[in-house]
Amino acid sequence: MADQETAASVDSEQQFWDELNKVVAAPCANHELLDDALRAWLELVARGREQYLDSEDDIARCSQRLLDSTMFSQNKEYVRTQIIYSLLQEDEFGPLHVIANFLLLDGRNDEATFRSMVGEGCFGRLLDVIKNCGNHDRRLHRIVLELMYEMSRIERLRFEDLLQVDDSFVASLFELIETLSDDAHDPYHYPVIRVLLVLNEQYMVASTSAAVDPASPSAPLTNRVVKVLSVDGDMFRTFGENLILLLNRETETALQLLILKLLYLLFTTTATCEYFYTNDLRVLLDVIIRNLLDLPSEMNVLRHTYLRVLAPLLAHTQLSQPPHYKRDQILSLLDILRGSGNVHFTPPEPTTLRLIERVGKTSWLVDDDGEPEISGKNPLGSLSLSQTGSTVSVVAHVSEKPGIKTPSRKLERGQETKPEPHSEECKVVQQQIGRSLRPRRSLPEVPKHRHGVPMTPPTLTTLHINGNGHKKLPPKLPPPRRKTKLRTVTGGEPRGLTEPLPTAASTHES
Repeated sequence: MADQETAASVDSEQQFWDELNKVVAAPCANHELLDDALRAWLELVARGREQYLDSEDDIARCSQRLLDSTMFSQNKEYVRTQIIYSLLQEDEFGPLHVIANFLLLDGRNDEATFRSMVGEGCFGRLLDVIKNCGNHDRRLHRIVLELMYEMSRIERLRFEDLLQVDDSFVASLFELIETLSDDAHDPYHYPVIRVLLVLNEQYMVASTSAAVDPASPSAPLTNRVVKVLSVDGDMFRTFGENLILLLNRETETALQLLILKLLYLLFTTTATCEYFYTNDLRVLLDVIIRNLLDLPSEMNVLRHTYLRVLAPLLAHTQLSQPPHYKRDQILSLLDILRGSGNVHFTPPEPTTLRLIERVGKTSWLVDDDGEPEISGKNPLGSLSLSQTGSTVSVVAHVSEKPGIKTPSRKLERGQETKPEPHSEECKVVQQQIGRSLRPRRSLPEVPKHRHGVPMTPPTLTTLHINGNGHKKLPPKLPPPRRKTKLRTVTGGEPRGLTEPLPTAASTHES
């Protein structure tokens, strides 16, 4: 074939890029020529992957060359369809890597690509590739994980797609995180965690939609992520540690929501409510307090989700046992969110106020003379069964467009401002960092006017000295005489070089 001859004739990296430019610039008057050009591009890049394309960015450059070409701009739908069909039919790891890279790059530019992939049944194909290539081609394994994550968070998966996920597949992802636990910067950590998070969201949406959709299948759909953690959670503790670390660092709203959805299910499930270590739960509580204080007033969806997670976190986990961690800070946080006594927080809308009161009814937050615990609560804590069911449905369907960063209250003000010294917000921060905050004294300003007359800096002038404009230097002092000790001179002994000469007075006396 012509494409194989072209790929075989490449002898250097520069020749590879030259041939690639020729392939993507070839005129394609009909679909037959377009198919030949696509096969030549795929074959050339797949072979170059083993010789010249060492990083994922290099393969992405090849994909971008095709996306920027005339053949793609004039035949977008046809090219996408052909490459999606190639994904379903290809078995070799090299071409699969190139196809997955192209679909990932194209889908991030146009979400219609991911929707077409779901419609064509690509989820099951990606599932098979992940299972088969994990121990043979790590580069392909990682790119397919990223492709599955991006595709699944854009489009809702079909019921038959989720049925293909079994316990062994989910457990293998958890095991992969455990094997990589020694390297926090390993590239596999976050792609694997993201796939587990998006699978959990798909299960939540499918289960809540089935309850109200009469056309949905009658067979219940098991959430494999929660099931594996319920049965073997003690074996996969690293996942929980990384989950909290990711929430602490993440600024993308959509990913924060994915993490909070899984946390909510774990804290409202009897078998997993104590999955996390106690110290990790304390770190999580610190993160939630900080993020709730930093959220701007317009971020109601994210604020509601944080509060929905905070309620079972305080009521169902080890934090409900004494000694209670940061009880005063939590109460101060609730007062701040109510908008009481703080000008930086506007009065909350009804949903926020209702969720604040739900958190405030946690048994160990209520004073002895306060409200009694609500009756009819389930064994997990303060939420009734009806409240839990409705909240799962609400939490499952909250979403945000990918790529949107969560704004910061500090950035909203234009600078990092500190709370008032005696405000509740300051008290929370004081107890968190273990020291008191004192207002920083500002330096006095340099006056710009004197009695209404603007002050101007003095100008430098040349100082003329001794008539020639140059200052004469004084003469240098002579060096000091060397001081030595006097030695007694006896008759007949020669004087040393350092002995002083006799003076005139001594000579006259003698």
